Amino acid sequence: MTDVMSAEQRSAAMSKIRGKDTKPELLVRHSLWRLGFRFRLHVKGLPGRPDIVLPKWRALVFVHGCFWHRHEGCPLFRLPSTRQDFWDSKLRQNQARDLLAVRSLLSCEWRVAVVWECAMRTDTVGTISQLAHWIESRAVEIELPLADGTAKID
Repeated sequence: MTDVMSAEQRSAAMSKIRGKDTKPELLVRHSLWRLGFRFRLHVKGLPGRPDIVLPKWRALVFVHGCFWHRHEGCPLFRLPSTRQDFWDSKLRQNQARDLLAVRSLLSCEWRVAVVWECAMRTDTVGTISQLAHWIESRAVEIELPLADGTAKID
């Protein structure tokens, strides 16, 4: 199947996709700020450049888009029908890079949270509540939500 857009149209559309300051990320940041959490953004020296760094809590938050980070089982993730080999490879590389960054951060004794875009779309208040509780806890990892809609806390 061929692309429905010309190369120029596709390039223009793709150039508008943000890598940081996305709507879900801004929503998480604003919510945490209102709850009194203070943080730094996109710290370059840390693996994976976490979206939110809470030094006081030694905690990091990644806000992942369900498509770009391949949220398996999520209704917001669907492999494109055109150039499937390219997209499958690219998104698997993103997943591998994410996993490597999380492992590296955990080995440096950082606590890591992953907040998925779908969690913010379906239950913003509940997701932020769980995230705030995790930040104040001693739990090492949290993923909000899993593909089945639940959270995983380690």
